Amino acid sequence: MQIYAPDGKIGRGTYLLAPSVPVLAGKRIGVLDNGKPHAHVLMVHLAEEVAKRSGAVVTMVTGKGSGHNAATACSEEVLDNLAREVDLVVTGSAD
Repeated sequence: MQIYAPDGKIGRGTYLLAPSVPVLAGKRIGVLDNGKPHAHVLMVHLAEEVAKRSGAVVTMVTGKGSGHNAATACSEEVLDNLAREVDLVVTGSAD
């Protein structure tokens, strides 16, 4: 029998957070549906409420791309479109 010790160095990647948008008035909000049940309804409603309260506009609602689901990454094409077309993205939900 071989026993492996779980000790050792665990590296963490360096992640930088996107800067917050200080004022939403006039900004474009996008929704990225993650494919979970009811996520689309929840996130679109949230984005519309934020837009109504802040003066922003919901301009894009999209999924992750063909063949993607909650467990897979978004397609590069969808990410590129979001980066070009919106200032803020609403995405994600928990079970």
